[in-house]
Amino acid sequence: MNALFETISDSAVETTPCGADYDTVRSVITMISEDYREQPGLETIAERLGMSPTGLQKTFTRWAGLSPKAFLQAITLDHAKELLGKERLPVLDTSYELGLSGPGRLHDLFVTHEAMSPGEWKSGGESLVIRYGFHASPFGRSLLMITDRGLAGVAFADPGEERTAFEDMTARWPNATYIEDEPATAAYARRIFDPEEWSSDRPLKVVLIGTDFQVQVWESLLKIPFGKAKSYSEIASEIGRPNASRAVGAAIGRNPVSFVVPCHRALGKSGALTGYHWGVTRKRAMLGWEAGKA
Repeated sequence: MNALFETISDSAVETTPCGADYDTVRSVITMISEDYREQPGLETIAERLGMSPTGLQKTFTRWAGLSPKAFLQAITLDHAKELLGKERLPVLDTSYELGLSGPGRLHDLFVTHEAMSPGEWKSGGESLVIRYGFHASPFGRSLLMITDRGLAGVAFADPGEERTAFEDMTARWPNATYIEDEPATAAYARRIFDPEEWSSDRPLKVVLIGTDFQVQVWESLLKIPFGKAKSYSEIASEIGRPNASRAVGAAIGRNPVSFVVPCHRALGKSGALTGYHWGVTRKRAMLGWEAGKA
C-alpha cells in the first residue's frame, strides 16, 4: 500500500495543499482507504464532506494527480492482488470481499489495452497477421480475432451469417493476413465469456486498431462499470468533445472488440437502446446478462 501512496505523491503538483484543500484531500484518502469495500461513488463522498461533486473532483484531482474514482480503483486493485495472490482467494470470493457486485466488476478492472500506431491503421493492417475462429457464446456465434499482441476483434453472427460477420471485420483491416486458427482463439473465448475465467493475475490484453478519435472513444467505453450505461453525450463530454455526440456514436458503431470494449453500455440521450452494430436484440441480451450477474 505504501507504493500506492508514493505514486500519488509523485504525480501530485510540487506545492503541498494547505487549509481547506489539505483537509479535503486527506479526508478523501482516509475515507476511500477505510471504506473501499463500500465502493463509494463521487456523489457519496461529496455528500459526506458537504461539497459539490464537481468541486470535490477538481480539488482532489488538482492535488493528488488522479480522480477519487481512479484512487478508489487503485486501492481496490491493490487489495485484490493481495487477496488473489498471497491469500489465494477465488475470484468470486475476492469480488465480494472487495465490495464489488460480482466477478464482472473485478474483470473490468483488469482488462488492459494498447493502441496500434496511426500508421498501422492507415496501412489497413498491412503488417498484421490476424488469427481468427468462431465460437459459441451467450449471445450467439462469436468471431474472435487475435494478433501476437492480444485480442483485436470480437464480432457476432446469427446462424448462417458467419461469412457476413467475417467480411465485416476483415474490411476494417483489408491488407492484413488472416489465418483461421480456432484452437488459438478458443482460449480467448473462454476468457471472455466464462466468468470463472475472469482473473486479475491474467489481465486480458486488448489491442485497439483505429483512428486516434476512435481509440479515445473506445477507451472511454472501457471505463463504464459492469452493469451500468452512459449516453453518447456523456461520453463525448468525457473525452473533451461535448458537441461531438454524433461522431462518438459513429466511433462506437465501429468498435472492433464488441462486449469486451463494452459499446453495448452506450445509450441514446433519452436512455433508449438505439442502434447496435450486431443487432439491438443482442445488445438487450448483453445488458440483461450483466444485470443478472451484477
